[in-house]
Amino acid sequence: MKISKVTPMVMGTPWRNLLFVKVETDDGLVGWGEARPVGGVGPVIGYLQESVPRFIIGRDPYNTEDMVYRMVRETYGRAGEIAMTGIALLEMACWDIVGKALDQPIYRLLGGACRDKVKAYANGWYRAERTPDAWHAAAKEVVAKGYRALKFDPFGDGFYEFTRQQKNHSIALVEAVYDAVGPDVDLLIEMHGRFNPVTAVEIIRDLAQFRPAWVEEPIPPENMRALRDVREVALSLGVPVATGERIHTPYEFRELFELQAADIIQTDLTHFGGIMNMKKLAGTAEMNYVIVAPHNVGGPCSTMASLHFAISTPNFMIQEYFNDFADPPVKAVAKGVPEVVDGYFSLPTAPGLGIEIDEDIIRANPQRETDFNLFSGEWQLRDLK
Repeated sequence: MKISKVTPMVMGTPWRNLLFVKVETDDGLVGWGEARPVGGVGPVIGYLQESVPRFIIGRDPYNTEDMVYRMVRETYGRAGEIAMTGIALLEMACWDIVGKALDQPIYRLLGGACRDKVKAYANGWYRAERTPDAWHAAAKEVVAKGYRALKFDPFGDGFYEFTRQQKNHSIALVEAVYDAVGPDVDLLIEMHGRFNPVTAVEIIRDLAQFRPAWVEEPIPPENMRALRDVREVALSLGVPVATGERIHTPYEFRELFELQAADIIQTDLTHFGGIMNMKKLAGTAEMNYVIVAPHNVGGPCSTMASLHFAISTPNFMIQEYFNDFADPPVKAVAKGVPEVVDGYFSLPTAPGLGIEIDEDIIRANPQRETDFNLFSGEWQLRDLK
């Protein structure tokens, strides 16, 4: 079996474009990959146009290790977000093909099931004005849908410093959500790398009363020593620190583990070279007593790839999911993604990723011009603004 064709396809929504990749083989099997490229779909498509003829066409889809290694090493340039996203799309699609060829779900090829269901948390649910009443009502809808964990960024357009008025308003939003869902629902506080260390620490002290399951990216991701300093204070308060969605190669995690700078890593396998890179990283994390909660702002393929990873990984914690609260066509484009029931995904049973993609829905939702800026006012409205 050899790969004979690779076709990129873009599906647009008001705030995110999803890049699908269809990989076909000479014996008729088809595999799919998909990601939401943060840096834009154009650069990743350009990467694929140059790399696919050299590394993919005519290759055996079973040889994913060799494919990833060669795509990283033989181009010589230092791989970053664009390259690792392109590699992940292809690697994911190859796993889909292999699972279909063997008539097995991918997780059974990764060591089998470590759990019989996968805990999920909701994101994208707080598309409302930044008032305590509006967020209280929105949070009620999340738990009514069965979720027992939800993530949100209450900090508006904050960056580095925060006025006392801004901080008090943000804490009031967290208090409103906490009041809506109660103490038995996990609150995951997203900070989007907004703050300098002293501001992050001040905010974490104020958040500790709500016992968040984590604070995420309290400072920008480039300085691990500064993150370590923040984590030391958070640890003294019993607040875990999570980070990792903007770390794109395994080598970049070395310093994080050495410094014990985080309790939870949130690698996004669609920007990290794919499923097997993620499995390897989880093994290293386990040796450092760190747990894994995959970042996932994508559509059906990235969700399913993350689920197969989660099912087969002992130190998995919880899985992010947007698509119950944003962009209905994204759910419609694939059959086979398990619904979140009582806060959990069930295990997929179909071979490969376990989904069927409707190309007509992709074509009916073409690429859009998006301007999703996390540092602009009312960004949380997404497609409602």
